[in-house]
Amino acid sequence: MIIFLLLLAATWLLWSGLYKPLLLGLGVLSCVLTFLLARRIDYFDNELFALRLSLRLLRYWLWLGGEIIRSSLDVIRIVLHPKLPISPRVIDIKAGAEDPFYQVILGNSITLTPGTLTIDVHEGVIKVHALTEDGARSLEAGEMNRRVAALQET
Repeated sequence: MIIFLLLLAATWLLWSGLYKPLLLGLGVLSCVLTFLLARRIDYFDNELFALRLSLRLLRYWLWLGGEIIRSSLDVIRIVLHPKLPISPRVIDIKAGAEDPFYQVILGNSITLTPGTLTIDVHEGVIKVHALTEDGARSLEAGEMNRRVAALQET
C-alpha cells in the first residue's frame, strides 16, 4: 500500500511540474487523502483491481511498448504519404480472456496502439475501428488477444 502512495506522489510530481512550497504541500495532502480514501473503501482488497505484478505482465508491457512504437511509425508513414492510403474499417474481435477486467485491458491496449480505437466491449466481443486493412488484419491475427489472455492465467 505504501507503494501506491509513492506512485501517487511521483505521478503528481511528474504531471504538475510545479515545485513551490504551497503546491508541494497541496500535492502531499491530495496524495495522502487519496490513499486514505482508497484504504477506507477497501480498494486494495478488491480482486477486480488486483492486477498482479509478474514477469509475464512486465513482458507484456514491453511488448505493448514495442507495438505502440511500431504502430506510431506506421501512422506517421500513412499520414505523410501524398495519397493518404487509409482503408478504415470496423471489426469485431472475440476476446480470448473470459474475465471482463482482462477484456478491458485488451480494449485499452488496442486503443493505445495508434491507428486503432476500441469502440465497444460487450459480452466478450470488442468492436474496433482500424485505420487500415493491415491494422485490422493484425488485430484479427490475435497476437495481442493471446498475450492478454495469458495474463489472466497468472
